[in-house]
Amino acid sequence: MLKKLALLPLLCVLLYGCKSQKLTNKASAGTETTEKKDSKIKPYDKVITKEALTDKGLFTTHTIDEKLYFEIPDSLLGKDLLLVSRIAKVPSGFGGGYVNAGSKVNEQVIRWSKRGNFVDLKVISFENQSDESNPISKSVEANNFFPILFSAPIATRSKDSVSTVIEVTDLFTKDIDAINGVSSRLRKEYKIKKLDASRTYIESAASFPNNVEVKHVMTYDAEEPPERDQAGTLTLLMNQSMVLLPEDKMLPRLADERVGWFTSKKYNYDSEQLKADDYRIIRRWKLVPKDIEAYKRGELVEPVKPIIYYLDPATPLKWRPYFKQGIEDWNKAFEVAGFKNAVIAKDPPTKEEDPEFSPEDVRYSVIRYVASTTRNAVGPSVSDPRTGEIIESDVIWYHNHLRSYRNRFMIEAGAQNPAARTLETPEKEIGEMMRMVIAHEVGHALGLPHNMKASSAYPTDSLRVASFTQKYGLTPSIMDYARVNYVAQPGDDGVRYIRMMGPYDLYAINWGYRYIPEAKTSIEEKPTLDKWILEKAGNPWYEFGSSNGVDPHSQTESLGDDNIKASTYGLANLKKVVPNLIDWTTKDGYGYADLQEVYKELNYLWRGYINHVITNVGGVYETIKTADQDGVVYTQVPKAIQKEAVTFLNENAFTTPEWLLDANILDRIESDGAIDQVKSVQTYALSNLLSDKRLSRMVELDEKNGNDSYSPVAFMSDLRKGIFKELYQGNQTDAYRRNLQRKYVDIATSYLNELEDGEQDILISDILPLMRGELTQLRADLNSRKNNSRDTLTRYHYADLIARIDVAFKRD
Repeated sequence: MLKKLALLPLLCVLLYGCKSQKLTNKASAGTETTEKKDSKIKPYDKVITKEALTDKGLFTTHTIDEKLYFEIPDSLLGKDLLLVSRIAKVPSGFGGGYVNAGSKVNEQVIRWSKRGNFVDLKVISFENQSDESNPISKSVEANNFFPILFSAPIATRSKDSVSTVIEVTDLFTKDIDAINGVSSRLRKEYKIKKLDASRTYIESAASFPNNVEVKHVMTYDAEEPPERDQAGTLTLLMNQSMVLLPEDKMLPRLADERVGWFTSKKYNYDSEQLKADDYRIIRRWKLVPKDIEAYKRGELVEPVKPIIYYLDPATPLKWRPYFKQGIEDWNKAFEVAGFKNAVIAKDPPTKEEDPEFSPEDVRYSVIRYVASTTRNAVGPSVSDPRTGEIIESDVIWYHNHLRSYRNRFMIEAGAQNPAARTLETPEKEIGEMMRMVIAHEVGHALGLPHNMKASSAYPTDSLRVASFTQKYGLTPSIMDYARVNYVAQPGDDGVRYIRMMGPYDLYAINWGYRYIPEAKTSIEEKPTLDKWILEKAGNPWYEFGSSNGVDPHSQTESLGDDNIKASTYGLANLKKVVPNLIDWTTKDGYGYADLQEVYKELNYLWRGYINHVITNVGGVYETIKTADQDGVVYTQVPKAIQKEAVTFLNENAFTTPEWLLDANILDRIESDGAIDQVKSVQTYALSNLLSDKRLSRMVELDEKNGNDSYSPVAFMSDLRKGIFKELYQGNQTDAYRRNLQRKYVDIATSYLNELEDGEQDILISDILPLMRGELTQLRADLNSRKNNSRDTLTRYHYADLIARIDVAFKRD
């Protein structure tokens, strides 16, 4: 679900003890030239007339008719501000439903700087750094020249001569890519011609002590807008926030890939190494103890500035308690880091309590509740690119996400849990699910990415034990995708079914947020941070990993340390759910739309269980380590587990799923399509299993590990004997199996005949001889056994496969 921010600040002071903190690009300092005497600069009263609507704050804003002026104090010229561009209102269906009110579209550091009689708005980058005293800083400056986003002539000076006034109307009414809400992809999709100036205007401007907020309407001529009734028009309400970045900069914390954090990359050109040092710093809120001495003594101390989340005024009253619980659940983790009351959830203030409150105002972090059919939730944040300090975040909950959890709870827990056997999910269960979704998204907003490796830490059978799951949850991290306990079986009384915060989350928050008062620089923190990691080394509960398609221990939606066993349990539950779906999803006087929806989603989950197993074949475990830790980073999945995976696939993925093909259901939801639906799942699984990357990896592992590996020849033989079981047993094939067998031959022959540009590496790999050998063996077996079946269509099918192979060999 999260977009990475601009890369961060000058850390040479923190990392290498440089004396100067000045920016290397002098041209960005903001006061490089003095203004020239010019008759075009009018007296103040001639520009800012009595008709002006004025709002004082960070800048003073003046609205006169349809023009907007900024009165910028000279003290703010050259200062770093964060420009955050959001969509405040959006047409229905925009971006496929995934771009909604409150969505952030861009953020960038900016500086206003004077150039003669002009003021420029420059976009600033902190990715590359060098101290001014170092000669290389001249090259860094020359090769990182800051672009000008907008420029305007000075209209006047303030009466006290401490501020500069410019007209900024064009900044918000022209089509400037850096701040508009329509991406290049959507421009093509909606066939946008141009911005219509007559229907584009500034709606409002407001100034606060630390930020300026401008709302502007942008209307485009579009041939194919997202909704047909929009009559060739696409209109957005944008909200631009200019936020003054803190003068008191937070001490950046160096990232370590062994602990998962959202990070920003930096390049230091002052390094003594024979290259530009690249490193990352983590993104986190600035938490400083109110009482440092008490904190040092190990007492829980409140932070100077807690993290406060407001609920969106649109949040239904019924769900507010669960949202608040999900937010404040993180206090448990922050207590491990030495803070109490670090995270606070609040109801939206009334107009009387806070007349300036607005969900679009970056001073407020809000749990946005979006009335949308989108089934999702996201947790983005805004951070200071110089230090990684998170300034604000908006968690977005889309209303129809309830539907996803309702359906999934029924499918994965219906066999075991009576509360799941209805589309009217009880409030206790659905509320707990919402609470944990909010906690997951707030985790992102605190700086934590997905940890897909976490779920593999717990023994699979422990997820069937009430005492274990109630204490530790389904996975050590709520940042994993482990939504419902599909491992639990009927009779496993008292088990927990919904994910919750786990030990990894507490560990990660402590690592990222614990205040280290004795460290004055980022580099001085590193020994302590390393020590905390090494204390947990070797314990899978505290490991981090993202889903890369190679490590079967790092997969989305997977549960337990044995995903073959977990998928076996999950499949057993699906087989019990299917016969009950009609009773659980229908009611008198209504049709079968819900039945159709849940049944199709059940197919999707079956495919997920299959994919969890596939990853074991040619799989490689990844355990992130540094050079001072024993052992290697990458180890192959044991041969026995890979063979077990293929056996599971032959028996459960590639065998016709009679349990799924329930005529009572199919005859109620479709006139046809069952064959195509099963074919879709099976062919997807087979294509995944026979991908060139997997086969190439198996060849390499076989060469490296010899008899300890599952050789590609053995794998293809085991797979062929499963896919063509009827051939070797003399049995009749059904339509589902015939489709699967054709797909097998088509995949194999495609390697021989359908190589495209960019796939030339396959030509010189072992994949081609492997496939040619398998097809040769299969053709011989088909010829010798094709007449063993008494079924005419089966014999025709075998003859067709032989013909397909012959055509492939002729082309080859």
